[in-house]
Amino acid sequence: MKKILSILLVLMMLFSVTAFAESGPSGTPPGDPPSGEMGTPPDGAPGNSGFGGGTPPGGSTSSFEYTAATEIIEAAEQAGQTYASDTVDESALIVSTADAVTITDPTVTKTGDSNGGDNCNFYGLNAAVLVMGGSTTTITGGTIESSASGANGVFCYGGNGASNGAGGDGTTVIISDTTITTTGNGSGGIMTTGGGVTYANNLMVTTFGGSSAPIRTDRGGGTVVVDGGTYTSNGLGSPAIYSTADITVKNATLVSNLSEGVCIEGMNSITLENCDMTANNTSMNGNATFLDTIMIYQSMSGDADSGTSSFTMTGGSLTSLSGHMFHVTNTHAVITLSGVTLNNEGSDVLLSVCDDGWSGASNTAELVADAQTLSGTILVGDNSTLTLTLQNGSSFEGTFSGEITNAKGSTVSTEIGTVNVILDSTSTWTLTADTYITSFEGSMENVVTGGYTLYVNGIAMN
Repeated sequence: MKKILSILLVLMMLFSVTAFAESGPSGTPPGDPPSGEMGTPPDGAPGNSGFGGGTPPGGSTSSFEYTAATEIIEAAEQAGQTYASDTVDESALIVSTADAVTITDPTVTKTGDSNGGDNCNFYGLNAAVLVMGGSTTTITGGTIESSASGANGVFCYGGNGASNGAGGDGTTVIISDTTITTTGNGSGGIMTTGGGVTYANNLMVTTFGGSSAPIRTDRGGGTVVVDGGTYTSNGLGSPAIYSTADITVKNATLVSNLSEGVCIEGMNSITLENCDMTANNTSMNGNATFLDTIMIYQSMSGDADSGTSSFTMTGGSLTSLSGHMFHVTNTHAVITLSGVTLNNEGSDVLLSVCDDGWSGASNTAELVADAQTLSGTILVGDNSTLTLTLQNGSSFEGTFSGEITNAKGSTVSTEIGTVNVILDSTSTWTLTADTYITSFEGSMENVVTGGYTLYVNGIAMN
């Protein structure tokens, strides 16, 4: 018999402006990232973090009861069991306890579409597996499959009422060697919100729906640490990683077959170490007007606090099959690259910093190359700012431009904005065109002009 948790969740929700969330950058937040999880997901599926989903059912206050086919409310060790639900807004398994729970080799199946919107995205309604209440739950092996909208695979809710900047209640999911597959819209693989903590090791996660990042977070943030495994997305607005939290991924393979590879919203971060990422962003989602692989933005939806966004990648490879490799809009972003193999097969644009489909903040980026090889054109819009730092034997072969046309064919900028270049004594810059920048710190001996002229604040330097 299905058990109904005696937990009535009544939480005041902020109005969500259509944004980028996990849907990609156009209209409503990108489902997971700009083209990924932005805007309202296809077929009316719930939006993802970052792209917002409007106010939840019932106006500004969301009231609902969690239900589960199986409920664990005290310390337990279970092995080889099957957990299944085909009922709308019912999880196959809910763990709601402050005690430790261990689950080994489970078989979890979830069907039954939900229209719970932000209740699914923020609190885990309709998830295949939902962990909350302060439990440390360890899941090892097994398979978890959801074939429904609003049905995230494994949901870790930290209990902070989806309040950005608030701490969680200690809810922690430790999951290893598990295969997770989701096919519906608004159905991420591993999902963390409300200050939850997720540790994932050697997972095989595949998602097919819109706004369904394999590694997904939403309002209230938290901490996610991933080591090993393969994480593949196939839907619109579904980047491989969508961050409204602090996420670290090591030694993993990350693939996005339609959307951005990564989307970071607001004052949050992603750190990649020795990962191989490939993205083929061919469809724009939500408010997005660019195609890109690493999207860093602020939607102003309320799903993420404003502040400095951070993307750090060390070792491994980053392959962009479509559009700009990096894109920064409506936020302050710091991008740090060290020893990464960059393959930009989609265009010559390494980075664009400019207006897109959101407003309310400035477009400001810092690109730090540390023992890193860079090449291509860097686009900086007339109202935007970039500081490029080359250090510890780095090299850049390329130029800057302010002539920017978005993927929809509209002119975004015709003149270059503020560009500052810092070049240490061990690094080099090779020009590929006459180049105009605002300031230069370094020696012209480290600039290979190749017959082109470098202009700094209107003055020819060579």
